[in-house]
Amino acid sequence: MTTDLLAATADLVAILSVSRHEAPMADHVEQVLRRCPWLAVERVGDNVVARTELARSARVVVAGHLDTVPPAGNETPRIEGDVLFGLGSADMKGGLAVMLELATTTPEPAVDVTWCFYRGEEIDRSENGLVYLFADRPELLAGDVAILCEPTGGLVEAGCQGSIRVRIELAGKRAHTARPQTGVNAIHRLGPLIAKVAAFEPRAVVIDGCEYVERLQVVAVEGGVAANVVPDRAAAVVNFRFAPDRDAEGAQRHLAGFFEEFLEHERKDRYEVLDVGSCAPPRLDHPLLARLLGATGRPPRAKLGWTDVATFSAHGVPATNFGPGDPELAHQADEHVDRAALEAAHAHLKAVLG
Repeated sequence: MTTDLLAATADLVAILSVSRHEAPMADHVEQVLRRCPWLAVERVGDNVVARTELARSARVVVAGHLDTVPPAGNETPRIEGDVLFGLGSADMKGGLAVMLELATTTPEPAVDVTWCFYRGEEIDRSENGLVYLFADRPELLAGDVAILCEPTGGLVEAGCQGSIRVRIELAGKRAHTARPQTGVNAIHRLGPLIAKVAAFEPRAVVIDGCEYVERLQVVAVEGGVAANVVPDRAAAVVNFRFAPDRDAEGAQRHLAGFFEEFLEHERKDRYEVLDVGSCAPPRLDHPLLARLLGATGRPPRAKLGWTDVATFSAHGVPATNFGPGDPELAHQADEHVDRAALEAAHAHLKAVLG
Protein backbone atom coordinates (compact mmCIF):
# COMPACT_ATOMS: atom_id res chain seq x y z
CA MET A 1 0.00 0.00 0.00
CA THR A 2 1.48 3.31 -1.10
CA THR A 3 -1.38 5.61 -0.08
CA ASP A 4 -0.93 7.60 3.11
CA LEU A 5 -4.23 6.74 4.77
CA LEU A 6 -3.83 9.45 7.40
CA ALA A 7 -3.45 12.11 4.72
CA ALA A 8 -6.30 10.59 2.71
CA THR A 9 -8.56 10.78 5.76
CA ALA A 10 -7.53 14.41 6.31
CA ASP A 11 -8.57 15.17 2.73
CA LEU A 12 -12.03 13.74 3.46
CA VAL A 13 -12.33 15.64 6.73
CA ALA A 14 -11.61 18.84 4.79
CA ILE A 15 -14.79 18.21 2.74
CA LEU A 16 -17.52 19.35 5.11
CA SER A 17 -20.43 16.89 5.01
CA VAL A 18 -22.77 17.64 7.87
CA SER A 19 -26.05 15.72 7.56
CA ARG A 20 -28.25 17.03 4.71
CA HIS A 21 -25.18 18.61 3.11
CA GLU A 22 -23.38 15.50 1.82
CA ALA A 23 -23.42 16.45 -1.88
CA PRO A 24 -19.76 17.64 -2.08
CA MET A 25 -18.60 14.44 -0.36
CA ALA A 26 -20.75 12.30 -2.64
CA ASP A 27 -19.33 14.19 -5.64
CA HIS A 28 -15.78 13.42 -4.49
CA VAL A 29 -16.47 9.75 -3.81
CA GLU A 30 -18.24 9.31 -7.15
CA GLN A 31 -15.38 10.96 -9.03
CA VAL A 32 -12.78 8.71 -7.39
CA LEU A 33 -14.76 5.50 -7.98
CA ARG A 34 -15.56 6.27 -11.63
CA ARG A 35 -11.83 6.17 -12.42
CA CYS A 36 -11.93 2.39 -11.82
CA PRO A 37 -13.05 0.44 -14.91
CA TRP A 38 -13.70 -2.68 -12.81
CA LEU A 39 -16.49 -0.95 -10.84
CA ALA A 40 -20.09 -0.37 -11.90
CA VAL A 41 -20.90 2.93 -10.22
CA GLU A 42 -24.37 4.36 -9.56
CA ARG A 43 -25.25 7.69 -7.95
CA VAL A 44 -28.68 7.69 -6.29
CA GLY A 45 -29.25 11.11 -4.81
CA ASP A 46 -26.31 11.65 -2.48
CA ASN A 47 -25.70 7.90 -2.15
CA VAL A 48 -22.95 6.28 -4.21
CA VAL A 49 -22.80 2.53 -4.83
CA ALA A 50 -19.97 0.79 -6.69
CA ARG A 51 -20.00 -2.94 -7.47
CA THR A 52 -17.61 -5.48 -8.89
CA GLU A 53 -19.25 -7.91 -11.32
CA LEU A 54 -16.88 -10.86 -11.38
CA ALA A 55 -19.41 -13.69 -10.88
CA ARG A 56 -17.74 -14.76 -7.63
CA SER A 57 -19.49 -17.28 -5.40
CA ALA A 58 -20.10 -14.70 -2.65
CA ARG A 59 -20.66 -10.96 -2.35
CA VAL A 60 -19.65 -8.70 0.54
CA VAL A 61 -21.28 -5.31 1.02
CA VAL A 62 -18.96 -2.77 2.66
CA ALA A 63 -20.86 0.32 3.76
CA GLY A 64 -20.15 3.67 5.38
CA HIS A 65 -22.04 6.90 5.89
CA LEU A 66 -20.89 10.16 4.35
CA ASP A 67 -22.37 12.54 6.92
CA THR A 68 -21.10 13.93 10.20
CA VAL A 69 -22.67 15.75 13.11
CA PRO A 70 -22.33 19.57 13.14
CA PRO A 71 -18.81 20.91 13.86
CA ALA A 72 -17.56 21.92 17.27
CA GLY A 73 -14.71 24.13 16.08
CA ASN A 74 -13.05 21.02 14.62
CA GLU A 75 -13.99 21.26 10.94
CA THR A 76 -10.39 21.94 9.83
CA PRO A 77 -8.23 18.78 9.83
CA ARG A 78 -5.00 18.90 11.84
CA ILE A 79 -2.26 16.26 11.79
CA GLU A 80 0.07 15.96 14.76
CA GLY A 81 2.63 13.21 14.23
CA ASP A 82 0.64 10.08 13.43
CA VAL A 83 -2.69 11.41 14.71
CA LEU A 84 -5.36 13.26 12.73
CA PHE A 85 -7.77 15.55 14.58
CA GLY A 86 -10.95 16.77 12.95
CA LEU A 87 -14.70 16.45 12.49
CA GLY A 88 -15.61 12.93 11.44
CA SER A 89 -12.06 11.64 11.57
CA ALA A 90 -13.19 8.66 13.66
CA ASP A 91 -16.89 8.67 12.78
CA MET A 92 -16.35 7.78 10.05
CA LYS A 93 -14.09 9.37 7.47
CA GLY A 94 -11.24 7.11 8.52
CA GLY A 95 -13.45 4.18 7.52
CA LEU A 96 -14.37 5.92 4.26
CA ALA A 97 -10.69 6.46 3.43
CA VAL A 98 -10.00 2.76 3.97
CA MET A 99 -13.00 1.84 1.80
CA LEU A 100 -11.90 4.11 -1.05
CA GLU A 101 -8.33 2.81 -0.92
CA LEU A 102 -9.47 -0.81 -1.11
CA ALA A 103 -12.09 -0.12 -3.78
CA THR A 104 -9.59 1.63 -6.06
CA THR A 105 -6.69 -0.79 -5.62
CA THR A 106 -8.44 -4.20 -5.61
CA PRO A 107 -9.63 -4.91 -9.15
CA GLU A 108 -9.95 -8.68 -8.68
CA PRO A 109 -11.04 -9.49 -5.12
CA ALA A 110 -11.70 -13.11 -4.16
CA VAL A 111 -15.34 -12.18 -3.52
CA ASP A 112 -17.55 -9.73 -5.34
CA VAL A 113 -17.72 -6.47 -3.41
CA THR A 114 -20.33 -3.75 -3.18
CA TRP A 115 -19.03 -0.44 -1.87
CA CYS A 116 -21.88 1.64 -0.46
CA PHE A 117 -21.38 5.27 0.59
CA TYR A 118 -24.64 6.66 1.95
CA ARG A 119 -26.13 9.85 3.35
CA GLY A 120 -28.10 10.72 6.47
CA GLU A 121 -26.99 8.22 9.10
CA GLU A 122 -26.57 10.78 11.87
CA ILE A 123 -30.16 12.09 11.67
CA ASP A 124 -33.72 10.75 11.64
CA ARG A 125 -34.19 7.32 10.04
CA SER A 126 -36.61 8.84 7.53
CA GLU A 127 -33.60 10.54 5.89
CA ASN A 128 -31.23 7.58 6.03
CA GLY A 129 -29.77 6.80 2.60
CA LEU A 130 -29.43 3.10 3.33
CA VAL A 131 -33.13 2.89 4.18
CA TYR A 132 -33.91 4.73 0.93
CA LEU A 133 -31.75 2.38 -1.15
CA PHE A 134 -33.34 -0.73 0.35
CA ALA A 135 -36.78 0.69 -0.41
CA ASP A 136 -36.11 1.90 -3.97
CA ARG A 137 -33.02 0.04 -5.25
CA PRO A 138 -32.65 -3.12 -3.13
CA GLU A 139 -30.74 -4.90 -5.90
CA LEU A 140 -27.81 -2.53 -5.29
CA LEU A 141 -27.44 -3.81 -1.73
CA ALA A 142 -27.85 -7.54 -2.34
CA GLY A 143 -25.10 -9.53 -0.66
CA ASP A 144 -24.18 -12.52 1.46
CA VAL A 145 -22.85 -10.41 4.34
CA ALA A 146 -22.29 -6.75 5.12
CA ILE A 147 -19.53 -4.95 6.97
CA LEU A 148 -20.38 -1.52 8.31
CA CYS A 149 -17.20 0.53 8.72
CA GLU A 150 -18.31 2.34 11.87
CA PRO A 151 -15.48 3.09 14.33
CA THR A 152 -14.96 0.05 16.56
CA GLY A 153 -11.37 0.44 17.72
CA GLY A 154 -10.33 -2.27 15.26
CA LEU A 155 -12.50 -4.89 16.96
CA VAL A 156 -15.40 -6.75 15.46
CA GLU A 157 -18.41 -5.24 17.22
CA ALA A 158 -21.03 -7.82 16.49
CA GLY A 159 -24.72 -7.23 15.90
CA CYS A 160 -26.36 -4.39 17.75
CA GLN A 161 -28.93 -3.76 20.42
CA GLY A 162 -32.37 -2.49 19.53
CA SER A 163 -33.78 0.81 20.69
CA ILE A 164 -37.29 1.85 21.70
CA ARG A 165 -38.32 5.36 22.72
CA VAL A 166 -41.65 5.89 24.47
CA ARG A 167 -43.48 8.88 25.94
CA ILE A 168 -45.57 8.38 29.09
CA GLU A 169 -47.94 11.20 29.97
CA LEU A 170 -49.67 11.14 33.35
CA ALA A 171 -52.70 13.25 34.18
CA GLY A 172 -53.54 15.22 37.29
CA LYS A 173 -55.95 17.92 38.31
CA ARG A 174 -55.16 21.61 38.36
CA ALA A 175 -55.35 23.52 41.62
CA HIS A 176 -53.84 26.53 43.37
CA THR A 177 -50.52 25.72 45.02
CA ALA A 178 -51.89 27.22 48.24
CA ARG A 179 -54.61 24.52 48.21
CA PRO A 180 -52.90 21.48 46.60
CA GLN A 181 -55.26 19.07 48.34
CA THR A 182 -57.98 20.13 45.90
CA GLY A 183 -55.95 18.90 42.94
CA VAL A 184 -53.62 16.12 41.82
CA ASN A 185 -50.02 16.95 40.97
CA ALA A 186 -49.11 15.15 37.75
CA ILE A 187 -45.39 15.76 38.26
CA HIS A 188 -45.58 14.10 41.68
CA ARG A 189 -47.30 11.13 40.03
CA LEU A 190 -44.36 10.94 37.65
CA GLY A 191 -41.86 10.68 40.51
CA PRO A 192 -42.32 6.94 41.30
CA LEU A 193 -42.08 6.12 37.59
CA ILE A 194 -38.75 7.92 37.32
CA ALA A 195 -37.55 6.22 40.51
CA LYS A 196 -38.38 2.79 39.05
CA VAL A 197 -36.41 3.57 35.90
CA ALA A 198 -33.47 4.82 38.01
CA ALA A 199 -33.52 1.51 39.92
CA PHE A 200 -33.64 -0.59 36.74
CA GLU A 201 -31.37 -3.63 36.97
CA PRO A 202 -29.55 -4.14 33.64
CA ARG A 203 -30.10 -7.51 32.03
CA ALA A 204 -27.03 -9.09 30.42
CA VAL A 205 -27.19 -11.68 27.63
CA VAL A 206 -24.22 -13.50 26.02
CA ILE A 207 -24.61 -14.43 22.33
CA ASP A 208 -21.70 -15.80 20.25
CA GLY A 209 -19.31 -14.77 23.03
CA CYS A 210 -20.60 -11.15 23.04
CA GLU A 211 -22.25 -9.70 26.14
CA TYR A 212 -25.18 -7.39 25.46
CA VAL A 213 -26.41 -5.28 28.39
CA GLU A 214 -29.88 -3.78 28.33
CA ARG A 215 -30.34 -0.20 29.53
CA LEU A 216 -33.31 1.96 30.46
CA GLN A 217 -33.05 5.74 30.81
CA VAL A 218 -35.35 8.72 31.19
CA VAL A 219 -34.12 11.10 28.49
CA ALA A 220 -36.63 13.97 28.80
CA VAL A 221 -39.20 15.28 31.27
CA GLU A 222 -42.05 17.68 30.51
CA GLY A 223 -44.47 19.39 32.87
CA GLY A 224 -45.54 22.54 34.65
CA VAL A 225 -48.13 25.26 34.07
CA ALA A 226 -47.21 28.26 36.22
CA ALA A 227 -45.49 28.97 39.51
CA ASN A 228 -48.78 28.95 41.43
CA VAL A 229 -50.55 26.07 39.67
CA VAL A 230 -50.57 22.39 40.54
CA PRO A 231 -49.81 20.81 37.12
CA ASP A 232 -52.40 18.59 35.50
CA ARG A 233 -50.05 16.99 32.97
CA ALA A 234 -46.49 15.63 33.13
CA ALA A 235 -44.60 13.37 30.78
CA ALA A 236 -41.37 11.41 30.60
CA VAL A 237 -39.61 10.18 27.48
CA VAL A 238 -37.79 6.90 28.09
CA ASN A 239 -35.24 5.06 25.96
CA PHE A 240 -34.87 1.26 26.18
CA ARG A 241 -31.84 -0.48 24.65
CA PHE A 242 -32.71 -4.17 24.28
CA ALA A 243 -30.55 -7.20 23.59
CA PRO A 244 -30.78 -9.12 20.30
CA ASP A 245 -32.33 -12.19 21.94
CA ARG A 246 -35.58 -10.19 21.93
CA ASP A 247 -37.47 -9.17 18.82
CA ALA A 248 -38.90 -5.66 18.56
CA GLU A 249 -42.44 -6.80 19.33
CA GLY A 250 -41.35 -8.71 22.44
CA ALA A 251 -39.27 -5.77 23.64
CA GLN A 252 -42.26 -3.45 23.23
CA ARG A 253 -44.47 -5.81 25.24
CA HIS A 254 -41.84 -6.02 27.97
CA LEU A 255 -41.53 -2.23 28.19
CA ALA A 256 -45.29 -1.67 28.25
CA GLY A 257 -45.55 -4.18 31.10
CA PHE A 258 -42.79 -2.39 33.02
CA PHE A 259 -44.84 0.84 33.07
CA GLU A 260 -48.33 -0.63 33.31
CA GLU A 261 -48.67 -0.02 37.08
CA PHE A 262 -48.36 3.75 36.59
CA LEU A 263 -51.13 4.11 34.01
CA GLU A 264 -54.63 4.92 35.26
CA HIS A 265 -56.89 4.81 32.25
CA GLU A 266 -59.75 6.56 34.01
CA ARG A 267 -57.43 9.58 34.26
CA LYS A 268 -56.70 9.30 30.54
CA ASP A 269 -52.99 8.67 31.03
CA ARG A 270 -51.17 8.07 27.76
CA TYR A 271 -48.46 5.64 26.67
CA GLU A 272 -47.04 6.31 23.20
CA VAL A 273 -44.30 4.49 21.27
CA LEU A 274 -42.29 7.19 19.49
CA ASP A 275 -39.87 5.01 17.55
CA VAL A 276 -38.45 1.50 17.36
CA GLY A 277 -35.08 0.41 16.01
CA SER A 278 -34.74 -3.33 15.54
CA CYS A 279 -31.74 -5.18 16.90
CA ALA A 280 -29.37 -7.46 14.98
CA PRO A 281 -27.87 -10.80 16.11
CA PRO A 282 -24.07 -11.16 15.86
CA ARG A 283 -24.06 -13.93 13.19
CA LEU A 284 -20.35 -14.59 13.67
CA ASP A 285 -21.00 -18.16 12.58
CA HIS A 286 -21.10 -16.96 8.96
CA PRO A 287 -17.79 -17.95 7.28
CA LEU A 288 -17.08 -14.48 5.86
CA LEU A 289 -17.71 -12.71 9.16
CA ALA A 290 -15.72 -15.41 10.95
CA ARG A 291 -12.87 -14.69 8.52
CA LEU A 292 -12.93 -11.02 9.49
CA LEU A 293 -12.89 -11.95 13.17
CA GLY A 294 -9.94 -14.27 12.58
CA ALA A 295 -8.06 -11.56 10.70
CA THR A 296 -8.25 -9.21 13.70
CA GLY A 297 -6.86 -11.87 16.03
CA ARG A 298 -8.94 -10.40 18.86
CA PRO A 299 -12.20 -11.47 20.51
CA PRO A 300 -15.41 -9.80 19.38
CA ARG A 301 -17.33 -7.24 21.38
CA ALA A 302 -21.08 -6.63 21.49
CA LYS A 303 -22.36 -3.44 19.87
CA LEU A 304 -24.39 -1.89 22.68
CA GLY A 305 -25.63 1.05 20.62
CA TRP A 306 -27.74 0.93 17.48
CA THR A 307 -26.21 0.94 13.99
CA ASP A 308 -27.29 0.15 10.45
CA VAL A 309 -26.23 -3.47 10.86
CA ALA A 310 -29.86 -3.75 12.00
CA THR A 311 -30.98 -2.36 8.64
CA PHE A 312 -29.02 -5.04 6.79
CA SER A 313 -30.17 -7.74 9.21
CA ALA A 314 -33.82 -6.75 8.70
CA HIS A 315 -33.31 -7.42 4.98
CA GLY A 316 -31.77 -10.84 5.57
CA VAL A 317 -28.11 -9.82 5.24
CA PRO A 318 -25.91 -10.87 8.19
CA ALA A 319 -23.81 -7.86 9.18
CA THR A 320 -21.20 -6.65 11.62
CA ASN A 321 -19.49 -3.41 12.63
CA PHE A 322 -15.77 -3.04 11.96
CA GLY A 323 -13.68 0.04 11.35
CA PRO A 324 -10.82 2.25 12.49
CA GLY A 325 -11.16 4.80 15.27
CA ASP A 326 -12.28 4.82 18.87
CA PRO A 327 -16.11 4.86 19.06
CA GLU A 328 -15.87 6.78 22.35
CA LEU A 329 -14.43 9.74 20.39
CA ALA A 330 -17.38 9.97 18.00
CA HIS A 331 -19.03 13.42 18.10
CA GLN A 332 -16.38 14.78 20.48
CA ALA A 333 -14.68 18.13 19.86
CA ASP A 334 -11.28 16.40 20.06
CA GLU A 335 -12.29 13.53 17.76
CA HIS A 336 -9.24 11.90 16.20
CA VAL A 337 -7.86 8.78 14.54
CA ASP A 338 -4.32 7.47 14.26
CA ARG A 339 -2.30 6.01 11.42
CA ALA A 340 -1.90 2.56 12.98
CA ALA A 341 -5.67 2.14 13.34
CA LEU A 342 -6.25 3.03 9.69
CA GLU A 343 -3.55 0.69 8.43
CA ALA A 344 -4.73 -2.20 10.63
CA ALA A 345 -8.32 -1.82 9.43
CA HIS A 346 -7.11 -1.77 5.82
CA ALA A 347 -5.10 -4.97 6.33
CA HIS A 348 -7.93 -6.83 8.06
CA LEU A 349 -10.54 -5.91 5.47
CA LYS A 350 -8.17 -6.80 2.65
CA ALA A 351 -7.69 -10.24 4.20
CA VAL A 352 -11.46 -10.82 3.98
CA LEU A 353 -11.89 -9.49 0.45
CA GLY A 354 -8.78 -11.15 -0.92
